[in-house]
Amino acid sequence: MDNKDDRDEEMTPMEEVQISDEAPKIVEESAVDLEETKAPDDPVAAPEPSPEQEAAEMKDRLLRALADVENTRRRAKRDVEDARKYAASNFAKDLLNVSDNLRRALETVSEEARDGDGNVKDLVLGIEMVEKELLTAFERQGVSKVDPLGEPFDHNFHQAMYEKPDTEYPNGTVAEVMQAGYVMHERLLRPAMVAVAKGGSEEKIPPSEVDPVDTTA
Repeated sequence: MDNKDDRDEEMTPMEEVQISDEAPKIVEESAVDLEETKAPDDPVAAPEPSPEQEAAEMKDRLLRALADVENTRRRAKRDVEDARKYAASNFAKDLLNVSDNLRRALETVSEEARDGDGNVKDLVLGIEMVEKELLTAFERQGVSKVDPLGEPFDHNFHQAMYEKPDTEYPNGTVAEVMQAGYVMHERLLRPAMVAVAKGGSEEKIPPSEVDPVDTTA
């Protein structure tokens, strides 16, 4: 029994020494891990801006806000003006066929029929008055007729249906108008349907720069 107690007493100091040597290493490793995973609680604070810098920043923000307000006001004003100018565009489009039919009715009556029959003459006169009143109403709304016979072809206002060999009109000009076009202010309501002269005696070069036409009416 005495030998056993002696062995226990001899082993105890060795174990205590071994634990004492490993403890600092464990503590150090734990501290390193904690340092790597822990977010900095107190980051380095940026220097506070000076009063002059704050004033300049506020002035810049104010100018930007004023510019946005002015742009919004201008867009709203332009939208209101466009709404007023083109409010009747859809209604005017619906009346274009009426104007076309009046013109077709007048073209079907020959001069002989007008001179030979008083009733026909009165009827034609009435149709001409209706057409004139309709065109006057169009003009009050800013709608004008496009009848480009003999003018240089312009893709902004004309729609070419075919080429027509013609010596009477220069090459590249409108030799025939199948259907008149209409514009409302600067917006195109309907292009004129035309035939373009080909092989004429002269050749007209279209302008190199043509302003685009608004077709949103």
